[in-house]
Amino acid sequence: MKKLLLIILACYNLNAEAQVNESQNFVYLYSDSVIYARNIRLRTNFVNSRQLRVDSKPTSLKQVKFFKNDEGFFANTSKLSGWGAKKGLAERVIEGRINLFQERTYRTFFSGGQYMHHNAVVDVRMFYNKGYDDLKKVNYKNLKVDMADNVESLDLLENYRKSVKTSKSLYITAGATAAAALISFIVNAKNNEKSLNANQFNNNPPSLNSTRPNFTSSFVLLGISTGLAAGGYFVNESGLKKLEGAVDSYNR
Repeated sequence: MKKLLLIILACYNLNAEAQVNESQNFVYLYSDSVIYARNIRLRTNFVNSRQLRVDSKPTSLKQVKFFKNDEGFFANTSKLSGWGAKKGLAERVIEGRINLFQERTYRTFFSGGQYMHHNAVVDVRMFYNKGYDDLKKVNYKNLKVDMADNVESLDLLENYRKSVKTSKSLYITAGATAAAALISFIVNAKNNEKSLNANQFNNNPPSLNSTRPNFTSSFVLLGISTGLAAGGYFVNESGLKKLEGAVDSYNR
């Protein structure tokens, strides 16, 4: 009986998704109901709270899972849980077997509002889903499960994970080296100050070397730190390309 119920629910979900006509403007509710409309706009009410105007009828965003209008396809991110979860709307920027969503900045004007569009670059600040499923955060753990049926994507995803680990190690080492450089600067400066004070106390004329602290080792450490940080950045960028490649491969 339990298996039969699961099959019925799965068929219902597939049927609900199949019934959505994305050639029209629509609102997809958390109840899996779909409302079609000619005009769908995001507006603010008198208490500056955002709401949808569906053919001029106000609709609370708490009920809305997705909506599509002439500006794009948007998902409600307010029910995402966890640290760093966004509480707003994200636009679908990549459509396929896996859909990617990116948060958009929305600026409200007296006459309405508009979305500020940016170039879509796949990264961990984005969200994704399949079909009309709930959004998930883009990360290795989530994608590994949802890409389990594509060997090429899993391989690229694994390479992305290795790049992230390498990048983090380089950043951590760069930070430690920068701290060592700072300490070296402070120690050399204090040693030089002590040397000058000792010469003044003994009425000895300061030598040329004693008036010029040697910061060579400090600058070397600082240079190494900069190089490590640059390396961490480029490795991270390379990793993001692999992440994007994993999504592209899955959507082929």
